[in-house]
Amino acid sequence: MQTLPEVPLLDHSALGSFLARRFEAQSEKLSDIPHPSLLKDAQKGVERLAHAIRNGERIALVGDYDVDGVTSTAIVKRFFDLIPYPLITTIPNRFTDGYGVSKNVLERLDADVIFTVDNGINALEAAEVCKARGIDLIITDHHTPGDSLPNAYAIINPKQSDCPYPFKEICGAQVGWLLMGLLKQELGLTSDMRQFFPFLSLAIIADVMPLVGINRAIVKTGLEMMQTSTLSPFVMIRDFLNRSAISAEDIAFQIAPRINSAGRLEDASIALDFLLADTTERAYHQFELLTSLNTLRKETEAQTTSEAMLHVNHDDPIIVVAGEHWNEGVVGIVASRLVNHFQKPAIVLSLHNGIAKGSGRSIGNVDLYTLIKSQEHLLAKFGGHKMAAGLSMERDAIESFRRGINDAAKHVNPKDFIPHNDIVGELAHEMINFQLLELLERFEPYGEGNPRPRFLIREADVVTVKLFGSDQSHSRVELRPSRLSPKTLELIAFRRTLECPQSKKMSCSYTVNKNEWNGRVSLQLMVERIF
Repeated sequence: MQTLPEVPLLDHSALGSFLARRFEAQSEKLSDIPHPSLLKDAQKGVERLAHAIRNGERIALVGDYDVDGVTSTAIVKRFFDLIPYPLITTIPNRFTDGYGVSKNVLERLDADVIFTVDNGINALEAAEVCKARGIDLIITDHHTPGDSLPNAYAIINPKQSDCPYPFKEICGAQVGWLLMGLLKQELGLTSDMRQFFPFLSLAIIADVMPLVGINRAIVKTGLEMMQTSTLSPFVMIRDFLNRSAISAEDIAFQIAPRINSAGRLEDASIALDFLLADTTERAYHQFELLTSLNTLRKETEAQTTSEAMLHVNHDDPIIVVAGEHWNEGVVGIVASRLVNHFQKPAIVLSLHNGIAKGSGRSIGNVDLYTLIKSQEHLLAKFGGHKMAAGLSMERDAIESFRRGINDAAKHVNPKDFIPHNDIVGELAHEMINFQLLELLERFEPYGEGNPRPRFLIREADVVTVKLFGSDQSHSRVELRPSRLSPKTLELIAFRRTLECPQSKKMSCSYTVNKNEWNGRVSLQLMVERIF
């Protein structure tokens, strides 16, 4: 039995004060976005691009297959269309090319200048190939640099130790956008760079950047612009969501998975074509493809998660599991599922032809990147950051890696493995009303760095537990919070099949959300964690 956190009983006033304190020390003005010239090598990179444009050189762009990478590519492509200037655009295929500027990608690019978005900080080999061929490689990325940097013409990444750009937690699309803003200035163009805010919002939310400071300002404005945009992809998104206002959570749980599904299962060009669609018909067609792929992704993910559960060594503080021919595109999501279920970091590897490729996700304050780096002598490649990482190794190295990373984890403070207690308090039954919903909406967008408030129900009587959905994979729970009220509350648990506990008691955390259906608005309480 887990110990329940001690949290206060809140009314609306106390909750409002708590949420307001989150932003007391932050500036959320778009005017506070630092000038892109503060990014190390940005001016050098822009001058090279401008020279190439003025002299008719061939420029190629290499993106990435996740939402951030695809959106980065769309922003740069749309900007080059405004100049206008032809841009060779490619996004690697996860299955045939691998990640980033691989050998396969370089072989098909005929260019004088290659620049990357959302990748490249570890492209050591690619940089040498480019240099040998007389190609200038400009890298824009936001991932954590390794001990060695590529020998590239320019590297634009705020996480470089000697980069003076003050905001480090920005996504790849933001780095690419900042560079295009500087290029606009260099070329003397008059384009309004705010037109890209809806695209930036997609990337910031999907890449789980902290929704604080300038990130929050961009997302807030971008979501508002999305609501009125005449660009075909956003018309499609608006029609699909059918909301009075688009929220960050709509993007995170409805739109981002669809855009991601192309790169996970097929080819990210399907998603790029959606974001570049110039007609409503084209946008609708591509979105239908993405929706079909997302359905397949869910099925593949569920099957892989079930298999991965069987491989877990419950004594290990760091879960490491591997499976033959698991789809590389879903292992990151499966790792997240294992983290949520077992409450410990997880690394999930897919085996193909003697090679293991996979992803890891962390919990609490465990620095997964550093733990993985401790075993770099066993790895072919790795990269990422504290909470998420990708890696590859020989199949024969998996067991040594599992033992090694778990030995390294013994030196981590046990408190770092404890999930963050983000429960803000308990609510009396009469506090859960539309006034509460209006209060919560004032502090949107919610996401990383500004989580939707989670509340506690303590030792409630379980009245009913029912499964619903076409595959009976969701649960509807009716609880009587005996401590707070004799009345009952209905809560929903998506993608979780709950059973009535023997004690007939349940303690859980939950969020309060707005549900819109057929023009009607209601409150929806969502189960987060069961204690």
